[in-house]
Amino acid sequence: MIALARSLRHLWRLAWIAFVLARHDALFPLERIGVVPGLTLIARAIRRPGQGRPGERLAAALQRLGPSFIKAGQTLSTRADLMGEEVAADLAGLRDRLPPFSGAVARATIAADLGQPVETLFAAFDEVPIAAASIAQVHFAVTPDGRTVAVKVLRPGIEAAFQRDLDLFRWLADMTERALPASRRLKPREVVATFAETVRLEMDLRFEAAAASELAENFAGDPGFRVPAVDWQRTGQRVLTTERVVGIPISDRAALVAAGHDLDQVLTNAAAAFFQQVFRDGFFHGDMHPGNCFVAPDGAVVAVDFGIMGRLDLATREFLADMLMGFLDGNYRQVADVHFRAGYVPATQSRDLFMQACRSIGEPIFGRPLAEISLASLLGQLFAITEQFHMEAQPQLLLLQKTMLVAEGVGRALNPKVNMWTLARPLIEDWMIEHRGPEARVRRGLEDAVATVRRLPALIDAVERLAEQARVGIRLHPDTRRAQLSRRTATVAMALAVTALAVALFALAG
Repeated sequence: MIALARSLRHLWRLAWIAFVLARHDALFPLERIGVVPGLTLIARAIRRPGQGRPGERLAAALQRLGPSFIKAGQTLSTRADLMGEEVAADLAGLRDRLPPFSGAVARATIAADLGQPVETLFAAFDEVPIAAASIAQVHFAVTPDGRTVAVKVLRPGIEAAFQRDLDLFRWLADMTERALPASRRLKPREVVATFAETVRLEMDLRFEAAAASELAENFAGDPGFRVPAVDWQRTGQRVLTTERVVGIPISDRAALVAAGHDLDQVLTNAAAAFFQQVFRDGFFHGDMHPGNCFVAPDGAVVAVDFGIMGRLDLATREFLADMLMGFLDGNYRQVADVHFRAGYVPATQSRDLFMQACRSIGEPIFGRPLAEISLASLLGQLFAITEQFHMEAQPQLLLLQKTMLVAEGVGRALNPKVNMWTLARPLIEDWMIEHRGPEARVRRGLEDAVATVRRLPALIDAVERLAEQARVGIRLHPDTRRAQLSRRTATVAMALAVTALAVALFALAG
């Protein structure tokens, strides 16, 4: 009975969604899912022929549907494999500008979250927000000690609104996988789970503060990229206070030129910061649209809004570096090899056919003038061939591809004649030498040896426990006892051998 009531509630909500999509001539997502064809058929009757590309019409409909759907659209903008290249690109431009809530509500939220009245926390507080988005809005303020800050405040009731829609998205994902088994390769349930986790983190502003703090720590002392400092004393679950950024939006080329900035140097700073985040740190800003980037008076790029961050482990970073260098060098065999080695393409697939597919993507792109080359477009097309070779979606790379697409747009706006990846290539090559060369292999061998040595006491304890069992008379089958002793002895012997090897390697390294 409960399950039936849940389904009826979701169907009613889905009917409203279908109505809005129909009015914007953007029913194609529901048509593609095919879970409730009857509902879609009825909605077609009220369809209004729309203008513009399908992705643009869908973006307009999502804005009409509200915060959860705006955020869902931004997440889907990273899934070209689900939505297609053109629609994903249009959704990437989705901006969650919504009407602001009142300054009085913002004040009440701040006081309740931080346990002090706004008048105590701030010497001045602007009632009118400078920006209003789907989850929060930002007010400028001044602290009692004279610092100018930006105060981000969550929308009232936003958690309940998202929870209602997340429940609907989970239901739709379940229905899609049941109705269309072929869709399981695209992991709709995992897409929703990833979206839910992203939203959960975004709605606790302490996590965003921690992300800003980590990114700032990674770039401490870097003159080309900065992150505004977090005011932890004025930050809580629903309030985030940071240093106010003084600068020019990176997309305002005319203002940058008028201010005397060297645009090529700004582009170099942006490219280097992007490379360092992705390859050096494996921790990158996942929402680097022009509204979140400013150029400070000294030319440094300053980022804001750290609600969406991406992480790449070392193995993924190495895969990415090998793949990109393979494409840049026209070495499609290398591109295919790294995909199979990483396990992204099943071993049952033809390596030669996959290499041929990679060539069909790379040659048209790298045959163009250098300034027009788009690695983000290359990655998007690569993900588009996943179905043919049964590749599973890689969410961390999909977010990266979206971020690269936005970064390329920023780079072209600054200087359409310069390709930002040519600026980053030497950095990638140096990073690969550092992490793949002989010294790196020795260093990893030492790290593995040390890890084994650290496990040695536990191994010895296990042998002692076995001996104690024998002493107190616990009876085991003779064959079992001999096998256990043999395994323990061999493990300890191996650990001792690794210890000796580690000592020798340390001596050689010294």
